[in-house]
Amino acid sequence: MQEITDNAHKGSGTVPEPVFGHGFADVIGQWDWDETGRQILATTEADVRRVLAKARRNQKQLTPDDFMALISPAAAPFLEEMAQLARHFTLERFGKTISLYIPMYVSNACTNKCVYCGFNHDNPFARTTLTGEQIKAECEAIKKLGPFDNILIVSGEFPALCGVDYLARALDICRPYFNNMTIEVQPMRMEKYRMLTEHGLNGVVCFQETYHEPEYRIFHPRGMKSHYAWRLNGYDRMGQAGVHKIGMGVLIGLASDWRADMAMLARHLRYLQKKYWRTRYSVNFPRMRPSESGYQPNVVLSDRELVQLTTAFRIFDHDADISYSTREAPEMRDAMLALGVTSVSAGSQTEPGGYCSTPEALEQFEVSDQRTPKAVTEAIRRAGYEPVWKDWDAVFD
Repeated sequence: MQEITDNAHKGSGTVPEPVFGHGFADVIGQWDWDETGRQILATTEADVRRVLAKARRNQKQLTPDDFMALISPAAAPFLEEMAQLARHFTLERFGKTISLYIPMYVSNACTNKCVYCGFNHDNPFARTTLTGEQIKAECEAIKKLGPFDNILIVSGEFPALCGVDYLARALDICRPYFNNMTIEVQPMRMEKYRMLTEHGLNGVVCFQETYHEPEYRIFHPRGMKSHYAWRLNGYDRMGQAGVHKIGMGVLIGLASDWRADMAMLARHLRYLQKKYWRTRYSVNFPRMRPSESGYQPNVVLSDRELVQLTTAFRIFDHDADISYSTREAPEMRDAMLALGVTSVSAGSQTEPGGYCSTPEALEQFEVSDQRTPKAVTEAIRRAGYEPVWKDWDAVFD
């Protein structure tokens, strides 16, 4: 592994001001954050009944305003009806299948100073970046865990070490082992995304973290990630590059108003679907957990509220993949298999080299579901669902 001392890590240079381009950052200003929150809280039970009746008729796609009604406090008494609708729409679109994927962390080097993240630039740990041989060894170790074919390649945001050339090599190494390759790395220019698709890239995951710009700036004080508009317009660059699948989400616990954050996510999704309609979309809204930085979530979302949010999103959008990572406890992940979730990770290691050994590298976040892939697939089958290891093949590309 390539180790970087703290001093070398700090010598990464000044982050240049990016060229934002055009995208969702240019239109998000039409929605006022505080007014969005007030609108959600003003929802009545009659409003919720109207939206649920509209969803039952299944004649017209719900709007973000409809979604806002379903995540409101007024919708809490309707959770059983929402669960039934979410189950119906999930079965209708996805059948009784659950896709499995596994993350592979290739580097924990990062130039950002996100106050909540274990990879924070200022955390006093040696940083690790996998070599090509180590990436190959990780691929082989993952294949021994189960017949995974969907891999998520993850790195901290350190372009000098993990830029487009490094990622292209990583994709080339992984390609003989996996047919479906997704990355979760620093946002890039459209041309770089397009280049990576030529190396087998199928999808990109990027968390906006929070859509509330004032709080976003508090949590991301330094590094490229401090540029709110650059990150927000990254999804447009993915769409323009022809990326097959775009994953998006927020970290619940950053913004003080999680409902307003989710309303912005719904608006963003509808914007992307209209503009890049050939692209598939996935969403993920993990609850924040304590990190190595000592961060504690600002908002604690209860299990019942997470169920309400997940079922509301499935009713809002029948086609988007809803993913639960190993941040969530086994009981919650198992319970949600029938209520909207369509993909889960299994056997996750969140430090570089974690599948070949038990290194002392820095983890990005604490894993809650530590079951083996075999145990996760057994739980899926007990719930009456079929685990899907492979839903994409190069022959169809």
